[in-house]
Parts: sequence; structure tokens; C-alpha cells
Amino acid sequence: MNNRFKKFILGITAGAALACVSVSQAAGITGAGATFPYPIYAKWAEAYKAETGTNMNYQSIGSGGGIKQITAKTVDFGASDMPLKPEELDKNGLMQFPTVIGGVVPVVNLPGIAAGALKLDGTTLAAIYLGKITKWNDPALAVLNKDIKLPGSNITVVHRSDGSGTTFIFTNYLAKVSADWKADVGEGTAVSWKAGTGGKGNEGVASYVQRIKNSIGYVEYAYALQNKMNTVQMQNRDGQFVKPGDVSFKAAAANAQWDKAPGFYKILTDEAGKESWPISGATFVLMHKVQEKPAIGKEVLKFFDWAYGKGDKLASDLDYVPLPENVQNLIRKAWKDQIRDASGLPLTK
Repeated sequence: MNNRFKKFILGITAGAALACVSVSQAAGITGAGATFPYPIYAKWAEAYKAETGTNMNYQSIGSGGGIKQITAKTVDFGASDMPLKPEELDKNGLMQFPTVIGGVVPVVNLPGIAAGALKLDGTTLAAIYLGKITKWNDPALAVLNKDIKLPGSNITVVHRSDGSGTTFIFTNYLAKVSADWKADVGEGTAVSWKAGTGGKGNEGVASYVQRIKNSIGYVEYAYALQNKMNTVQMQNRDGQFVKPGDVSFKAAAANAQWDKAPGFYKILTDEAGKESWPISGATFVLMHKVQEKPAIGKEVLKFFDWAYGKGDKLASDLDYVPLPENVQNLIRKAWKDQIRDASGLPLTK
């Protein structure tokens, strides 16, 4: 083989290798699921790509879709606001870990009512969604809002139409505070609604409420902020009316004992504390314990390790609550103990 031909072959080989690297970097990692964390995952992905060159493509399709896709192994990670119980994780060979904590907030379109002025409690909110309270000047609402002149208009109820972890957090809360709700509807990512119209995703609910006067819906707080929506005050377990935001979400998360939660199964609704927002919750990532593509699995863990280390400010800017450092370290240990390649070797050190 002459030198010119050798150089030609080496050039092709090197070019092919570079092409493979380029394709690998372009492909990046994929995830799908909950709309609740979509705003922060999008921010993290943008910053991570700028720093590392690696893409993180996340599809905001709802928690139900995320669970289905990771179970079917069509994405590298799934995301759900409804934590799976340890037995469900074991059945599907999955592990889960929380990423951030946030809040689900009722939002209203009530012309003439100042933003954040309307007050609700859990039983009244449940009665509205059960279709038992149908007008804004109902006596139950009037008692809670003595300083507001409520309209006599009909209430238009908006809920999620898709399988949703936001719905799980919302209905889990209502089931805790309303015996009627628990008996008639219960909790879940999808329930049999007694009233209202459905919108797909937090985006769909936000869009409906913005367009329909005298309506009420529920969305993750970041969506309320981004869309400048009118949120409400909620009466919490300690009887205090609180507004949604960083302070009240942190208060709800303050007593969470993640080290005593098998499989990180923890629900943060109706938590005690004078400042606690009652409809708070963590959002979770789901991954297979045995990674058929360990290189991709490592990239997923690198992304979330980066998010824990460098993404806290981005999370706080969107009014999510970053996880405490001790919880982040618990999660890193769980990665090492549980996520492995086909030969049983851990993906992280």
C-alpha cells in the first residue's frame, strides 16, 4: 500500500470517526413526561448545551405519557409528578429521584378582582370542581371573601384532559381535605371529572382560563408566572391564608424526610406549617436500573448531576425550590447503588 493511499484511508477513517462523534453529540439525550417541570428542564437544557455541547431534548407530554414511554424504553428518562410506589418501580425495573419542588396553583379569570385577592379553602375548591358550587357569589365563597364584591356569574371549571402529575398533586390534595371528593372522585393522574372542560397540558389549561371569563383552572406555578395569570390565596392546614411562591413552597418542603422515603416516594400536599403552600409537590425522573445503552445512561446522570450542582439559581428564578444538598447526595448514592450496565457495573463512581 503506497503512502498516498494510506493517507487516503486514514483520512476516511478519521472523517468517519468525527462524523460518529458529531452524530452522537447531536442525538444527545431524550426525556418525556410531566409538564410541571418543563420550564426548568428547558432552562437547564439550554444552559447545559451552552456549557457542554450536549443536547437534552424533553417532550412535555404529561406524567402519564412519560411513565408509558420510559416503561416502553422509547426515551432515555421519563418524568412524573406522581411518584411511583416502590412495588411499581420494582415491577418495571425502574428507579426514581426528585429534581425540584414546586406548587400547583388555582388560577382564575375574574374581571375586576385584583390578582391574588381571591381566597379559597380546600373544601370550597373541591365543591367547585365537584360542580356543587356553580356561581362566584355562592355563600361559601362570600364567607371567605368578605372584602371582595364577587360577581353573580357562573363558574367555568377547567381541568386537565391528559394523564397528568399536576392533576395527581391537585386531586391528592382535594382527597385529603374533602371527604366528598375522596368518595366521588379520588386521586390520580387522570380522574372522572364531575364538572368542567379539559385542556391538554399546563399550557392548555392556562390558555383556556386566559380566554374564558369567570373561569378557574389549576397549573404549575411557573406557567401562572409566565402567563401573568391571576392566582389565589389558599387556606393551609394551619388555617392560614398563603400566597404561592418560593417562601410557601420551601415551607411545605421543610419537613420532608427523603432519607426515610423508600424509592424517594414522597407526597408534599397538605403539609403542616403556617407558611406552607398546601398544593406543593416534587417532580421525579424515572430511569431503568439496568441500562442497555450505558453511555447514554451516563449522559442522563451527568445532566442531572450538573443540574443539582449548577442549576439551583435557574430553578429559584422560576420559583421552583432546589433540593437541599443532603438530598442531592442521597440521590447520587442511589444512582451508584441502583443504576448499572448489563454486566452489573455502576454508571457512576
